[in-house]
Amino acid sequence: MDDNTKQERLNKYLADCGICSRREADRMIEAGRVMVNGVPAETGMRITPADDVAVDGRILEKKDRKVVLAYYKPVGVTCTEKDKYAEKTIRDAIDYPIRVTYAGRLDKDSEGLLLLTNDGDLINGLMRAANYHEKEYLVRVNKPINDTFLEKMAAGVFLKELNVTTRPCTIEQEGKFVFRIVLTQGLNRQIRRMCRALGYDAHGIKRVRVANITIGKLKPGNYRLVTGEELEELYGMLHS
Repeated sequence: MDDNTKQERLNKYLADCGICSRREADRMIEAGRVMVNGVPAETGMRITPADDVAVDGRILEKKDRKVVLAYYKPVGVTCTEKDKYAEKTIRDAIDYPIRVTYAGRLDKDSEGLLLLTNDGDLINGLMRAANYHEKEYLVRVNKPINDTFLEKMAAGVFLKELNVTTRPCTIEQEGKFVFRIVLTQGLNRQIRRMCRALGYDAHGIKRVRVANITIGKLKPGNYRLVTGEELEELYGMLHS
């Protein structure tokens, strides 16, 4: 049988694309939000790989394509799919036709680069502590930075509440109250805890790089598709 004659239910296709569940897909079809080859879809219909499927006017990518987005998470957006107590979640903030989720969290009060993808292997690879992938931040604290603070941060800080000493890291002063730090682990609220253990409060945290992906000229709330050599290098780092 030719690949273009293989049929599958439209609601399953939408679910496999990561758009929604099958039940939600049926509701979207009934609401007239789904088009097949420019014609409103019908509940229960079947499609082939040759068909163009659009949701809310946007053609869906083929479901076997993995996507990676570089997203500038603003302060106030919570890294969660669903949370009735969160004022604004990632799902609220990102409008993308393929369902993506975050690879490594940023807490609600922090901002900066967040990678979003539909590739589970990439998420697992980036979040596996043993892989030592770098994450770079700019941090503003509440009082002037001194050499003792920088030396202790770089050497590793014992976090009493987690009963763990942080890995040695790279740190450099950027201003009287600002430093740049590169971490290779992702403990819960790690930078805030490290600062607090040394008598400082982190008033602003901005992540500017994850592995080889940088925030570049992105503005808060915006995202870009990671492609080409940049994407190849990211996957190469995971498998090296």
